[in-house]
Amino acid sequence: MTDKSLWAYGDTSGHAAGAMLSGYKVEALDGSIGKVDKHSDELGSAWIVVDTGVWIFGKEVLLPAGTVTRIDPDERVVRLNRTKEEIRSAPEFVRERHLEDLEYRRMLSGHYGSPQA
Repeated sequence: MTDKSLWAYGDTSGHAAGAMLSGYKVEALDGSIGKVDKHSDELGSAWIVVDTGVWIFGKEVLLPAGTVTRIDPDERVVRLNRTKEEIRSAPEFVRERHLEDLEYRRMLSGHYGSPQA
């Protein structure tokens, strides 16, 4: 997976530009990880922020849109092609720097760069 495709929703994800994903349940390959807190549709820089709640003690994680395999608007579920452990071990989400910090984006690209499913 290239850096460009990692930061874009796949053609078969079911993503619709402008869709409101906040509040959708998020499912990793091996179970639920939380709910979408916020998201971006920006071309070449799309992502979702997941509030993991008690699963990782209230941690938020930023996931590149390329990790999304399917969005189901009827069930309000976002499905990912990553495991809970891959998400748990991701670089810490820092709300103040995620939009502007290229080094943070590189760390995430390195962590999520190869699809596991």
